[in-house]
Parts: sequence; structure tokens; C-alpha cells
Amino acid sequence: MSRKKPVQRILKLDEDDLQALCEAVDAAILDGGGFGWIQPQGRQVLARYFKGLLLVPERMLFAVRLDGVIVGCAQLVRAARNNEAQAMCVTLMHLFVAPYARKQGLGTLLLQEVENAARSMGYRVLNVDVPETQTAAIDLFRKAGFEQWGTHPHYARIGDQTVSGLFFTKLLDNARPATAEAPRMTQADVAPAEYTSSSSRPLTLYPAIDLKDGACVRLRRGEMEDATVYSDDPAAQARAWCNAGFKWLHAVDLNGAFAGQSANVPAVRAILEASTVPMQLGGGLRDMKAIASWLEAGVTRVILGSVAVKNPALVREACRAFPGRIVAGIDARSGHVATEGWAEVSDMQATELALRMQEAGVAAIIFTEISRDGMLEGLDLEQTVALANTVTIPVIASGGVGSIDHLVALRKAADQAPGIEGVIVGRALYDGRVSPAEALKVLA
Repeated sequence: MSRKKPVQRILKLDEDDLQALCEAVDAAILDGGGFGWIQPQGRQVLARYFKGLLLVPERMLFAVRLDGVIVGCAQLVRAARNNEAQAMCVTLMHLFVAPYARKQGLGTLLLQEVENAARSMGYRVLNVDVPETQTAAIDLFRKAGFEQWGTHPHYARIGDQTVSGLFFTKLLDNARPATAEAPRMTQADVAPAEYTSSSSRPLTLYPAIDLKDGACVRLRRGEMEDATVYSDDPAAQARAWCNAGFKWLHAVDLNGAFAGQSANVPAVRAILEASTVPMQLGGGLRDMKAIASWLEAGVTRVILGSVAVKNPALVREACRAFPGRIVAGIDARSGHVATEGWAEVSDMQATELALRMQEAGVAAIIFTEISRDGMLEGLDLEQTVALANTVTIPVIASGGVGSIDHLVALRKAADQAPGIEGVIVGRALYDGRVSPAEALKVLA
């Protein structure tokens, strides 16, 4: 086995690395090393945090090792995709080395490698802020050429004490022009810091696997009575989509959406076992137990739909417990939010709910215009663009793709709305109207 480099960008954490990272963080917190927490959080909370962090496209995690074991980390956080004005800036956060690994130059090495990564990705400005209590970090940044530009007198509250915060910035020489898009992640377990920049912004295509009575179906306009069965083997369908080159799967438990609880459990578990790519799951997830159960079972992200309208407190709780792993599904008829498997239409506008969900902390929004879903007549690009330009989190378009021209139109619309991250396609793929290879090429 090859020896791992001292500093690497982390794309996936195995159990040993996750355990080492959690131990390092808790040790740093006990030592007053910050990381935002005041008290140690324990393995379960920290594991959820880091697993969720790796799913957030705006964040990049770097780790430093001592004798092959992770003893510290740092994060680079880029601006949201639709914040093009600050696309040249990137923020350094949560840089630390565990107390038991200090005095060996690892903090300096970690900072140098993260700075080099930011520079090679084309960022021109590196920003960082730190509480006044972290004097070692302040010295580190000053020695590395960071300039202090301001002080926040009420930066943080630690116990009964209010502490100030210092704000630093550094211009990165010889940096290539940055774009609003961060480099795409690969599926490597742990990859060295290799970076490229691209002028194009890939969109993700999510093939839909809608489950009704254990089979893969597609509905028209969300009507359960108007369903076409495409496969009675969801696991085989999942394997087919993975083999076709798709990087995500989008599954919905239709029976569960109407019943208010998971109904196609065996089918979903079979898909998880057969799939080699991440999967997001929606339909009938109405409480923390159901959300936690599916995330622990291997689902990468869960989609909360009806509950987003009827129980926003649950959405906030889920986002806190599983950062980066909660997606809001906003389904609308003529701009008004629909719930209960699209059977009920509320008075709330889709854009209003989107803003509420962004505030709650969801990682992304899936927007579906129900009147177009399954009709193959094209996406409602006007509403999708408007919603994507209303929020600062990624938006996934859904409902109506029927030809490759519809994907070309989405690609053009994404130029007007950088927040559009991808698209869900169902019937057009099953009917053969859109070939996977051609679709992936258009969106690449």
C-alpha cells in the first residue's frame, strides 16, 4: 500500500480516517482550539458533520497526517454559484492541528498546501477570520503573509466572556482567473490535491426511479391512477442507470408520499444494495426516526416535501442533525406548493417556501412543476430560473423533459441562473426519447 501524503484533499472518509479525525477535533475543542464548538461533541455528532460536509459542493476538506494518521484539517469555502461577484474569493475555515501533534510544523504545512490548492484552482483572494484567543493561529497567519484588515468586537461568546475576532486576507499571486464553479469531485476514497479549473459548469442528471407497489413507474401530472410500469425489478434498473454513467440516482416512494410513511422499503433497500453511486430518496419521510433510518441505511440525501410546508421545525432539526444531507422537494401547480403526494395544493408560493427552506439549512432544492411532470413537453424554465435566482443554494429542475432539446434549453437557462445544479429525468429515459450518453454529453 502506498504511503499517504501528509496533506491531502479528502473526498471520502473510511472508518479509520473518520475515527482519527473525530478524535483530533474533540482534542482541539478541549484545548480551546475552536472549530465553533465549545464542548466536545463525540463520535456520532462529528461523524454526521463530516459526512455531511463532504456532500456540500461549496466546501472542500483537507487533512494533515502524522505517521499516516489524520491529526488536523482545514476547509476551503467558495462563494455560492450565483455569487459571481465574489467568485475570485475563497475562505479558509477551521484550520487546526490536534494538541498531541503540534510543534512539528504541521500547521504551517497544512496552511501552505491549502493556500497552494486555492491558488491552483484560480482563486485570487484567500480570507480567514479567527478569535483573538487563538494566538498561535494568529501568529501562523501573520507569518504566512496574511494582512489583518479588521476586528469584530463581538465575534464570539465563550462562557460569560465576549471575545473579539480578527479578519485577515491574502492576495494569491500568479492565480488564474476564478470561476463561480468549484472543481468537480471524483469518487476516489482519498485523493491528493490535484486541481483543474474549467470554463464550463457541468450539470448533474438524476435518473428517476419512482416506486409504486414495488415496481418502477412514471406518473402523468402526479396522478397515481395514471401510472406506466417500466420495470418490476428496481435493483436491476438501478444497476442499469449506474452502468450508463449516471453519478446519482433519484428515488421516490410514491406509495409512501401518499401514506405519509415509507411503503416500498424492500425495493429501496434493493436499490441501495445494487447501486454504486449516491442516491437521494423522497416520499413519506415525516419524522426524525424515518430520516435517520434511511441515512444510516446508506441513502446519501433525503428529500423532504410535504413536511417542509406542514412542519418546518422538523426540517430545521434534520438540517442541524444531518448537515448537507437534507434536500427540500418543492412541487408546484401554477406556482403554488402542492403536498401529500401532490394531492393537495396550498396558498404558498414556491419561491416563498424556497426562501424558508434555505433559511432552515437545506443543501438543495428540487423544483417540480406538476402540470408538466411526465408529459414530455419540456421543463418550466421560467419558474425554475426565477426560483434559482431567488435563493443561493443549488436548485435541481424536474418535470417535463421529453427530448435532448429540452436539456439543451436547460443548459442555456443555467447561464442565466447559475444556481441551477442539475435535472431529474424519468419517462424520457425509460421511453428511449433521451439516450443516457447524449444527455450526459449535453450537460457535461
